[in-house]
Amino acid sequence: MANKFGIVTGASTGIGFELATIAAREGYDLIVVADEQLIEAAARDLEQFGTNVQPLEADLSTIDGVDRLLAAAGDRPLDLVCANAAISKGGPFLDESVADWRHSIDTNVTGTVYLLQKALKGMVARNAGKVLVTGSIVGYIPGSFNAIYNATKAFIDNFTEALRNELKDVDGVTLTTLMPGATETEFFARADMLDTSVGQSKKADPEKVAQDGWDALMAGKGHIVSGLANKLQVLASGVVPQAVLAQLHRGMAEPGSGKEESGEVEK
Repeated sequence: MANKFGIVTGASTGIGFELATIAAREGYDLIVVADEQLIEAAARDLEQFGTNVQPLEADLSTIDGVDRLLAAAGDRPLDLVCANAAISKGGPFLDESVADWRHSIDTNVTGTVYLLQKALKGMVARNAGKVLVTGSIVGYIPGSFNAIYNATKAFIDNFTEALRNELKDVDGVTLTTLMPGATETEFFARADMLDTSVGQSKKADPEKVAQDGWDALMAGKGHIVSGLANKLQVLASGVVPQAVLAQLHRGMAEPGSGKEESGEVEK
């Protein structure tokens, strides 16, 4: 019980796994959560750092799934929450099933907001706790052919900024938003976006992105955009018209754009 205690969601692979790795290395006991069995192997790998790591397979798009996570934490105070879980389904919005777009919204928005409300109440009551939420630079860009995902990240980027202001007079509690760009994770395969320009592009290292987020969290920063190119994109989003940004995103995310860029499309 001497160790600090935290939760990392979306921790089976990618940025979430790298955040959990840093937390375990820094002495946190953890509950690591994902909606797939890979979380078991991830937890075993994290045990190398000598802390207690409990895996939980749960669907965080549901209130019940988040409640299961909170029940697993029990009465132990949360020192850390890394709310990283998010999913996407690329392609034309009109072709998406209701189940797919609802699952994205409920995971990326509803489940995240519910977890933050529950976790932060305890932290505020104790005047102690650190929360890192994974937003995205795409929250600043209308996401043609990934419209739901970008919109959910716009919500998260905006919501955490507002919540941070509400909590600004609370001592001992830090809320940081990590805003990466395209990162080398399973995201693009799971979103069926491997044939897109962005899917085939060189992407950021998830270990570097996670470290940027962790460093910002420990420094008490409100938000961090990981990567110079991503910082420039965020700056441009405040100047370039939204219709132009949507067209630029189309060039990155439209199905088949990766093959077209590489010259593989038949002429």
